[in-house]
Parts: sequence; C-alpha cells; structure tokens
Amino acid sequence: MPELVLWIVVFTALGGVLSAGAAGVFLLLSERVRARLLPPLVSFAIGALLGAAFLGLLPRAIAEVAEVHYITIAVLGGLLGFFVLEKMVIWRHCHSHECEVHGHGPLEGTLFDFDKVRKAAAGKLILIGDGIHNLVDGVLIAAAFLTDIRLGVVTSIAVIAHEIPQELGDLAVLLHSGYTRARAFTYNVLTGLTTVVGGVVAYFSLSLAQGVVPYVLAIAAASFLYIAVADLIPGLHKRPEFSATVQQVALIGLGVGVILVTRALH
Repeated sequence: MPELVLWIVVFTALGGVLSAGAAGVFLLLSERVRARLLPPLVSFAIGALLGAAFLGLLPRAIAEVAEVHYITIAVLGGLLGFFVLEKMVIWRHCHSHECEVHGHGPLEGTLFDFDKVRKAAAGKLILIGDGIHNLVDGVLIAAAFLTDIRLGVVTSIAVIAHEIPQELGDLAVLLHSGYTRARAFTYNVLTGLTTVVGGVVAYFSLSLAQGVVPYVLAIAAASFLYIAVADLIPGLHKRPEFSATVQQVALIGLGVGVILVTRALH
C-alpha cells in the first residue's frame, strides 16, 4: 500500500532527523539555557514514552492475539533483553542527571558520562551505536503503522521525545572527541536517516508476516518502558525539592496527555 509506505517514510524521517536537528539547535544555545531546558524535556519524554507504551502499543498488541500471556512474555523478555544489552555495551546513551556531574567538554552539563568512554573511541562508537538504535526505532515505527496509522503517529511522537536528549548527548560526545560542530551535526543527522531505512525494510518484511507485528509492538513497549524507568526516571530523583517534583509530574502528565490527544484524533 503506497500510502502507508509514505506515512512510514515521513514519520521515520521525522523521528530520526527531526530529533537530531532539534539537538543541533541546542548547540546554538548558551549552557545556561540548555541546562534549564533539558530537565523539562526529559520529564515530557517520560510521559510520552509511558503513554505510548500503555495507551498505544500494548492495547493494540493484546488486541491482535488470542492469548494475552504471549504478549506479557514478550514484554518481559524485551525488558530483560534491553537490560542485558545495556550491560554488554561499553558505552551507554545516558539520560539521567547522575551523568551530568561527570561531564567535561564543550557541552558540560548535558547527558553523557565522559569518564565512562575513552575520548579517542567515543565518537566512532556513538555513531555506530546510534545508527543501530535508530534502525531499530524505524522498525518499531513501521510495525505501529502497519497496525494503525494513529498508533504509528503516537509511536513516532514518543521516539522523537526521547531521542532529542539522547541526540544531544551524542553531539556532546562527538564534540569531545574532536569533531567540529558542523561535522558532529552532519554525522548525527546521517545516523538519524537509518531510521528511514529500518522503517522501509520493516514495512516489506513485516507486511509479509503480520503475525509477528503484535510481538514487535510488545518489544517496542518494553523498549519505551525500559528507557523511561531505567534511564530517565532515576535522574528525576536528583532534584527532590517540592517545586521540581511538581514540575516533573506536570510535564510527565503533559507527555501522557499529548499521546491521549493524538490517540483521540481520527
């Protein structure tokens, strides 16, 4: 269905390139402004991820199968799988404020722990890893669109929301590794295009194996849940003051609300 392919291409491009472009805009801002904007963005991303998982992906995955426990097993396996992968890889896309206290370099105060990654290898590692990550995001977005166009839009919003802080961290690593701002931005956008590749390949493969789609949605939900709970939420506890907590809860609610509104649109 050509129209569906167009939806997938457009939204995978938005998911990959828009997030990289938005992160690039942050390079133009002062460190003080970045420090003020990132925490609200992370809180909003948590809400978008949780909303997409619980209100979009999981309900549709469950609706597509006769035995619900197969979906719950897929989610559990996905959570454990992402934990193992995060343990195995020597670099980590870090979203939490715990990482901020270790930052050294052009974007000190952003979202990466430079002490954990060797400067010489960090740039290449982050490009390879981000390319793979975006490829998988493209598969997840395509699977959602194959189920329902509105679900595809919801999934794309969640991907964009959590990718912006991550892409900002990637830019920080590239700059710290010696890349110029222009090269760092260009490479970051190019790795974002692998989202489109993943989406198109997934469309042609998953459309031939529709029975697999609910389980891909379940794994996508597991991915969103893991990022929100393991990577993002712990960082919010670094700001325990009441005013910060109120702001965090409100922005998480806003993220969920955006998903609700998107789901309600026909």
